[in-house]
Amino acid sequence: MLLLYLAFLLLFAAAQEHIGRVVGVSDGDTLTIIDNRKQQIKVRLAEIDTPESAQPYGTRAKQALSQLVYGKTVWVKVRDIDRYGRTVGRVYEGDIDVNAEMVRIGAAWVYRKYASDQNLYTLEKQARQNKSGLWSLPEAQQVPPWEWRKIRR
Repeated sequence: MLLLYLAFLLLFAAAQEHIGRVVGVSDGDTLTIIDNRKQQIKVRLAEIDTPESAQPYGTRAKQALSQLVYGKTVWVKVRDIDRYGRTVGRVYEGDIDVNAEMVRIGAAWVYRKYASDQNLYTLEKQARQNKSGLWSLPEAQQVPPWEWRKIRR
């Protein structure tokens, strides 16, 4: 019984994280990894939201994420599976918290509906003050992606 319990714990722990090489970047907050079992896993970065492709700064946000992770091995700490079947998690490349770095460089908003990491709000405030990334755009173009999507529905 103890062995079964330990096996279950190992399986549960393994399901809560993934390690893999980034083989694709769909946009500023979605990437695809290939893990050591050759499985493709689509990952949505948790707690942040980046401009949509057609939105101002959308292409630059995708480029920023690509520069941070493309072709590199990342560790994904799983938070959830979203309604599209994507793994939602915090992504780390070496000692870099990629989700936080996207906010710090001004390539992402804190996704208020889902964010619990208070540090992200501090990073966003600093990026705004420094006019980093999307915060250098005219104010009228600084539309949060969740509002931009709502307008276009």
